[in-house]
Amino acid sequence: MDNNTASASEDLLGYPAGIAKAARAVLKKEVRHLQLIPAAAIKLLKLTNDENTRAKDLSKVIETEPALAAKVLRIVNSAAFCLPKKITSIKHAVNMLGFSAVRQAALDQLFYNRLIRHKSKQSFNQMFFWQHCLFVASMSKAIAVTLKHPDPDMIYTGGLLHDVGKVVLESYGRVSYSDYLTAYDKSDQSLMESEKTFFGLTHTEIGLVFCSTWNLPPAITAMIGFHHEMPPTDSPYAQFKTETAIISFANYIAWVQGVGSSEKICSPDLQAEVLKIIDIDKLNLEQLLEHVDREMANTREFYGISFPNIHKLRATLVQATIKLSVIGNKTRHDKSDGGNAGVASNGSILTIPHRSLDPEEFLPWTLEAIQSDFGFDRVIMLNIDPKRRGLIAAHWWPESILKDELQPFEIPIGEVTGKLLDCLRNKKPVLIRKDDNLDRQMLHRINVDEFIAMPVLRHNKLVGVLYADNSLSGRAMDEKILGEMLPIVNELGIALMNAKQYTLARKESQVDPLTQLFNKRVINEFLARLFESEPQVLTKIAVGFIDVDRFKHFNDVCGHQAGDDVLKIVADILRSMTRPGDLIGRYGGEEFLFVLRNTDQAGALGYAERIRGEIERRGKVMSERFHNHELTVSVGLAVYSPGYKSYPAMIEAADKAMYRAKHSGRNRVVVYQDDL
Repeated sequence: MDNNTASASEDLLGYPAGIAKAARAVLKKEVRHLQLIPAAAIKLLKLTNDENTRAKDLSKVIETEPALAAKVLRIVNSAAFCLPKKITSIKHAVNMLGFSAVRQAALDQLFYNRLIRHKSKQSFNQMFFWQHCLFVASMSKAIAVTLKHPDPDMIYTGGLLHDVGKVVLESYGRVSYSDYLTAYDKSDQSLMESEKTFFGLTHTEIGLVFCSTWNLPPAITAMIGFHHEMPPTDSPYAQFKTETAIISFANYIAWVQGVGSSEKICSPDLQAEVLKIIDIDKLNLEQLLEHVDREMANTREFYGISFPNIHKLRATLVQATIKLSVIGNKTRHDKSDGGNAGVASNGSILTIPHRSLDPEEFLPWTLEAIQSDFGFDRVIMLNIDPKRRGLIAAHWWPESILKDELQPFEIPIGEVTGKLLDCLRNKKPVLIRKDDNLDRQMLHRINVDEFIAMPVLRHNKLVGVLYADNSLSGRAMDEKILGEMLPIVNELGIALMNAKQYTLARKESQVDPLTQLFNKRVINEFLARLFESEPQVLTKIAVGFIDVDRFKHFNDVCGHQAGDDVLKIVADILRSMTRPGDLIGRYGGEEFLFVLRNTDQAGALGYAERIRGEIERRGKVMSERFHNHELTVSVGLAVYSPGYKSYPAMIEAADKAMYRAKHSGRNRVVVYQDDL
């Protein structure tokens, strides 16, 4: 890059002079020589949306790259698109799936092949980074669609490339991004501050230089260069604030979900301006996350990405938020200007709801943090109780405030008027004062002069109200504090949504999806705990193995759907005939296992015979459906004795008894004996 080119770049960047010079100093090559953006990708980015030409032009660009065309066809023919027949040409793919889907698939492949390098033992894990890029791209596009942005595809590309500066530094830096991450591990600075210290410029600034040099579309350049700090009003990129805010918000959500750009803790800040630009009340975050999770699941096949399960997400999330909270607290305590505590501490308060996925834990922590950092006398979480038709105190801080005169604290729906009614209807925060005539009666009833009410939303649905007042000290409340608290309450809503999703996901991880019975892991954990019990408990347990007779015949003759239905029938019978204290589950294939407590051999044998007989009876009723094939089961039973030193030994005994039942003619129950 010559001096004239550098000057032009600096003017376009809208940054102080010297950024392009800093980029030249930190890189091994001139930016104009970095072959990170394939020519085909630039052509795809610049394609017009004109209905008459875009399909033809798209096909032409992809088909000039045979390897790319083959990969795109493999993608569109995958299970993710569920097409009725195989597609053999790019033109056919565009006609079937549309311009957007095919261009997105092509861009994914082009950038992946050019940007991502599989290097082992590097701090900057590029597959982990690519997973982050895909998540941000997918979330950004979903948000853009929800907000009716005119070009969601362009925003998807911005999300895919938003951190390209990190790849530039990793691949071409005199010191790599891996070197930086190793050093960052020992730093108390924020991500952007430590990058500036280490490289002399941030990854967003190197991204700006790169995009400008390679003439990427201005909107994409803005998203890459400003997703950590919104462009100033005099910047040529200020016109793209909406697009940049979407990327910034999606990037933050990715980190909150444990899908950051690196495995080390490099957390972004959620800028207040982003929440002013994006009305998150219009976003159904639960549906957005479900959509992105489905898209991420489809990427595994092509990239070998092992997307973290809910337990891994939870562990990463807790680790990240605790570390950020420590950094936030340290920053707050180090401040010497005595500024507004609420503003100074928002960064750490935002992480509080995500330290746990149990509302009974994170709600009290959040209320304590709000009360401490904003200096309120009292903070209360009011839940909406349909049965009592009112707002009822569910959690509060300090803990002592509702033990006596204010217990229970509730506001009947019939008394909700004025500003509080506006808060509930329009989902907007309000400061309610005694000079508001419509609210005076309610204020008198709860014995306060004023209070703050912040709607707490989950799935864009009102689930509660965060209440705060200064009734003990009498300090006046300032309406500007509503804006300062809004990000915190939004995070509380997200935390409540995550808690619900985690509860559902945890249940799903314990339940066999076909039969809705417990799975093998839960059965083993249950028995492991049971074998830690006192001898008097162990002597009263029995384990039974159930195997569907000639199950292969159902699949071969009647079809796999019939085989699935047989398993559901057996599961339904087991569920209907088992006591609450006992346990039943699918152990694998056509095998089921039950664990009975407080029983003896006669009781266990009676239960097993009832199960066997009911399955046989049900099978006869439904015999025509299964081509007159009999539905029966063989059951092996093991009753506890001191000879069983572990639960696997008892399962093995029941399994042996079940096979004895099979060999003895099927459709019977056999109790394990040592001489079998």
